[in-house]
Amino acid sequence: MAINEKYEGFRVKGIVTEYDNICIFCGRQAEEEHHLIFGSAKRELSEKYGLKVPICSNCHTMNEKCRRVHDNPMAEKLSKMLGQAMFEAKVGSRDDFRKIFGRSYL
Repeated sequence: MAINEKYEGFRVKGIVTEYDNICIFCGRQAEEEHHLIFGSAKRELSEKYGLKVPICSNCHTMNEKCRRVHDNPMAEKLSKMLGQAMFEAKVGSRDDFRKIFGRSYL
């Protein structure tokens, strides 16, 4: 069975951490989810494969640029790298990742 078929129709829990109420960056109460691979249709693919982490709104979008994920080029790049690393560790191969997401971040 192909990777895409295996995950078709699922809403997968995040595969990065088992603590889905704690912000992965600061440890505060998480109010949101951050999709590790985002942009275009990639957010939906992150949802499909569980490539998301719990995050507080401050670390996600509300804080100054150097202290949040979005609009911070280094944090965005690291987010995508973590997403791919978790995909390769728990879902499929690097080749599978490239086929699904269109490129490699590692």
